[in-house]
Amino acid sequence: MGMTHALNILKNKDLKLVAIVDADPALIEKNLTAKGGNFSTGNIDSRDLESINKYSSMDDCLHSEDIDAVNICVHTALHYELTKKALIQGKHVFLEKPFCLDIKQAEELINLAEQKKLILMVGHVVRFMSPYRKLKQWIDSQQYGQLKFLSLSRFTGLPGWGQWKEKHVRGASGGALFDLVIHDIDFANYVLGMPDKIKCNYLPGEYSKHDYISALWEYQNQKAYVKIEGGFTFHGNFPFQAGYMAQFEKASILYSSLKGDIIQIADDSSLKEVPAGDAGAGYYDEIDYFAKCLINNTRPAECMPVSSLQSIKLCYNHL
Repeated sequence: MGMTHALNILKNKDLKLVAIVDADPALIEKNLTAKGGNFSTGNIDSRDLESINKYSSMDDCLHSEDIDAVNICVHTALHYELTKKALIQGKHVFLEKPFCLDIKQAEELINLAEQKKLILMVGHVVRFMSPYRKLKQWIDSQQYGQLKFLSLSRFTGLPGWGQWKEKHVRGASGGALFDLVIHDIDFANYVLGMPDKIKCNYLPGEYSKHDYISALWEYQNQKAYVKIEGGFTFHGNFPFQAGYMAQFEKASILYSSLKGDIIQIADDSSLKEVPAGDAGAGYYDEIDYFAKCLINNTRPAECMPVSSLQSIKLCYNHL
């Protein structure tokens, strides 16, 4: 994610990447040009990094650089410590998801950002991905009638890139529930709100007691159901796949990252395809949205930290 965010900061006309912090600055170029993760969003030219200052600690960077904001994309166990440090120094923060696994720590960071009148945004990228934005538009507009059933899924092989190879990082990640399936938990809460009931089964894996999740949410007033399924279930080279199936009153809709350029819409008499847009562009769009919040000094209404904390609480409600 460091590579992904650095690349999109470099591409953004409103932002300037002035410094990078890594525990081993000598490895920065190697780390930022390596391949890994579920989504390929482009590569960084090593020449773009030559003029950027490198530091081995955030303290040194904050002391030496005149910066407005910090982008934090480290393993989950460090989210609280580094975000708090940046906020105390008066810096706006973009924090890669998940927020903090400790709810009290997340609440402390929200209060600290509010006290200092700083922008704090957690990067729930699915909210900014085109295929999911289209789904939200169809739900909100009721173009196909009311939503009756929504199935969200997300699977990948065991992550083995970067610090996932380190046992203490794997153990502090929260496993598939908090690192992977949280994308769909967050999106469902974002578009539909808190469910009335949650029924959940989960299985242990190499990273946690909940590396496979199968949940059913019930919305009693809307008479709607949401199924959420996913996890680190398969071997390392298993292809990443995510998508949704949605049943509305007048149509059913299918999207899969395995055929990511289209969304299929079916009724009883026809099947049509519409462009899905580039899901990977969501990583740029969330950074661009954060930049606009900085420029306009506005709260990130599309991804408020209170909402991100609610997604953490919802994850715990599955256990």
